Amino acid sequence: MDKKINVAIIGLGFGAEFIPIYQRHPLANMVAVCQRNEEKMKAVADSFGIEKRYADFDELLKDAEIDMVHINTPIQSHAEQSLKALRAGKHVACTVPMATTVDECRQIVEAVKETGLKYMMMETVVYSREFLFVKDMVEKGEMGKLQFLRASHQQEMAGWPGYWEGLPPMYYATHCVGPVVALAKADAESVSCLGSGRIDEHLISKYGSPFAIETCHIKFRHSDLAAEVTRSLFNTARQYRESFDVYGSKKTFEWTLVEHEDSVIHTGETPTRVKVPDFAHLLPQEIQAFTTGGVYDADSNQHLSFIQGSGHGGSHPHLVNEFLQALHTDRDPFPNARQSANITCVGILAHESAMKGGAQIPLPEFTLSEA
Repeated sequence: MDKKINVAIIGLGFGAEFIPIYQRHPLANMVAVCQRNEEKMKAVADSFGIEKRYADFDELLKDAEIDMVHINTPIQSHAEQSLKALRAGKHVACTVPMATTVDECRQIVEAVKETGLKYMMMETVVYSREFLFVKDMVEKGEMGKLQFLRASHQQEMAGWPGYWEGLPPMYYATHCVGPVVALAKADAESVSCLGSGRIDEHLISKYGSPFAIETCHIKFRHSDLAAEVTRSLFNTARQYRESFDVYGSKKTFEWTLVEHEDSVIHTGETPTRVKVPDFAHLLPQEIQAFTTGGVYDADSNQHLSFIQGSGHGGSHPHLVNEFLQALHTDRDPFPNARQSANITCVGILAHESAMKGGAQIPLPEFTLSEA
């Protein structure tokens, strides 16, 4: 794509975080926003000087000027809106998770194949500074042979919008599944998950899920690696934590147990605290500042997910840059539709496994590479 890419953002809670990044990126024109609440839409659009404003997603999709949509709506809307956008000829970047059912994931993968358009699930952790730091060590051979991967995402969701209440922990698992899949450089082939504990009775009825914590083992395809991921959402005392640990034959990286403390690298049996560097240098100069600041500087503008997520590891400009560069050079972004489906279906099937007492469940063929 030789011309600048015309971008529309749908959902202006978390989505507003991305507006100034697109506005400054040299490959993008930030042309439109969409929000059902017209008062909120007007306030955000006025704040950022955006002329095109839509209260109806279907009307936005009729706009021939728009090349891509970035979807930041509630999780139950992701699949439907992604499919509508692809069928309307728009490239799609969508916040996590890709969908809430295996069949929805399949439909998106098929729609991408049919249309030839690009899809990217905007998974923050695989573009966080911690991930980029460890990925760099792995690719340089500093960690030796990878032996095991572990990740966790523990979060108290009390006070969040009602659709979160009682959500099975693994239904929103991409923040811990994404990094282990990406570092393994392999597809998840099967999962086995156990549920543990019990949430408040009034939370159970909405989704029929009783578990306070779900812990899943992942078997990777064409690999001797395995991974373990842990998720909790309610009734579990724990400071917010999105984390991953990587165990290698030469070095091991372990995420800090307490937010804002330094992580640890073990060289043999010797531990060393490490300050993870920023990776803004990988980005166009115009958006480098957004790894450490931006619309979220002002307390009144900070979205709850950004506050709890400790800034999402500076990932937002990396996500934007990855998708825009993929469109510009006509390559697949990471994660593409198939890879996004593999990551998302791990969580969906992990909960199914937990409800079946830990049964091993294979990932569907459409989530696996042909290689």
